[in-house]
Amino acid sequence: MRKLLAALVFYTVLPLTHPTLWCGRTPDLNFEGIVHLAPLVGLLLGTLLGALNEGFRLLEVPDLLRGTLVVVIWLWLTGGLHLDGAMDTADGLAVMEPERRLQVMADSVTGAYGVMVAGAILLLKVSALTSLSQIGWFALVSAAAWGRWGQLVAAASYPYLRTTGKGKIHHRSPKTTRTAVISAVGLGGLSILLSWADPIWGLVTILAGSSLALLSGFYFYRALGGHTGDTYGAVVEWTEALLLCVLVLTNPLFGTTVQ
Repeated sequence: MRKLLAALVFYTVLPLTHPTLWCGRTPDLNFEGIVHLAPLVGLLLGTLLGALNEGFRLLEVPDLLRGTLVVVIWLWLTGGLHLDGAMDTADGLAVMEPERRLQVMADSVTGAYGVMVAGAILLLKVSALTSLSQIGWFALVSAAAWGRWGQLVAAASYPYLRTTGKGKIHHRSPKTTRTAVISAVGLGGLSILLSWADPIWGLVTILAGSSLALLSGFYFYRALGGHTGDTYGAVVEWTEALLLCVLVLTNPLFGTTVQ
């Protein structure tokens, strides 16, 4: 539980270490190995967002406003941690000289490509959630969990390109490969369980979620020769956004009503 608390503190802005919650004391947290719990953090985050989405839907909030509100709250809960990584990664990849990419990614100044990528990711999420109504909760849980599973796989599979940085604690965590496999099995089983009324959504989510997570991690590895904390965030964001889009686009193929 202490490790889960550390993971939630690292990946979200929830005030879980406020002294009021701990009888006036601040818990001593160790962030080593929290990457093992990243998919679980995604499940918890997705569940919270899914509940909010259902609440807005039951209150008959218009679809566009509902999707926008959920994405804004999503961004706030994560503190923009992963989106910032996606923006920095985009700025780095826009540089023609490979040897300068890491330097540009470390620069705190956001460039034009970073802004465009942030806009694209947010627009994809909002438009997808606008189209996903009755299974919006399932889509949110799946996207948040598979996105962070992709981060876990990247940490387990590829070299880390910096000697320091927040992402370093993810890469040097032991047994990440075993955790990634166990997490994939767990997420797959949960996807089938949550979609018991229409199992096709579970199968689509497993195939699309795992594929997008693996491909995004591999893409950044090929482009940079490894990963950083920024690319971990980019894997999360792109997997989330594209998985939501896949769930919308595959709806007509299976004849399932998502509105």
